[in-house]
Amino acid sequence: MSADGLIVVDKPAGMTSHDVVARIRRLAKTRRVGHGGTLDPMATGVLIIGVNRATRLLTYVIGSGKSYAATIRLGQSTITDDAEGETTAVADVAGVADAAIRAGLAAQTGEIEQVPSAVSAIKVDGQRAYKRVRDGEAVELPARRVTISRLDVLDIRRVGEPAVIDVDIDVECSSGTYIRAIARDLGAALGVGGHLTALRRTAVGRMTLAEAVTLEELEQRAPDVVGLSLAEAARQAFPQRTATPEEARVLSHGGPLEPVGIGGPYAVFDPDGEVLAIVSERAGRARAEIVLAPA
Repeated sequence: MSADGLIVVDKPAGMTSHDVVARIRRLAKTRRVGHGGTLDPMATGVLIIGVNRATRLLTYVIGSGKSYAATIRLGQSTITDDAEGETTAVADVAGVADAAIRAGLAAQTGEIEQVPSAVSAIKVDGQRAYKRVRDGEAVELPARRVTISRLDVLDIRRVGEPAVIDVDIDVECSSGTYIRAIARDLGAALGVGGHLTALRRTAVGRMTLAEAVTLEELEQRAPDVVGLSLAEAARQAFPQRTATPEEARVLSHGGPLEPVGIGGPYAVFDPDGEVLAIVSERAGRARAEIVLAPA
């Protein structure tokens, strides 16, 4: 069976995030595998996979900021707001100026209210929104507050006959931001409709494509698939504190420590460098949110 830790996978197009989890369960020879934030089947790039005890870190991974490279097509709307869905409308883009495209995207930066794509995994009365849409229902999801900290326009191209406009963008955003919704909202603001034709996640928190491995590479080294050990993963994802032997004993039994003034959840390591717990400070104590030390 594989060790505890995280794998930074470069997800291929055409697979669901669950497909990737199922493949890694087989390679790692363990059922305890999960992912840190869904990628659509058409999307590629960084998908964080937790194996064994590291699945407990995935809650924190899911909340991390994300980075994406994407292509928006203006002049066509689809039911899914991406290239997977059927086209619902087409429009003439001849009157759309580059400056208007840049202004429309600039209006979507900072802290904004964004309505998630109707074809999404959000649950409505216990059922996934995408299933309701595919069953023919009209689904209206409430807007949610997201932060788009950077939205750079890399290229604007007019292609094809009848013409469409393809816009390449680079985005840094908070968890819960829908890049498909950026495409949809830009198309709506310009009056021509829009959808996403390509999406590649380039980073989740501090984990990037630079350290990502393909499923083919994992096949070759199975069952030794873990890229970041539990301790390495915790060092990469959290601020750190090293416990004394006595503190380590208290913490591994779920007891509290004296606070040291570190903000937000942080990782506590024993004197040998093994991760013991993820801790947060409140009400004058440092208490474990999750204990990772083996009992």
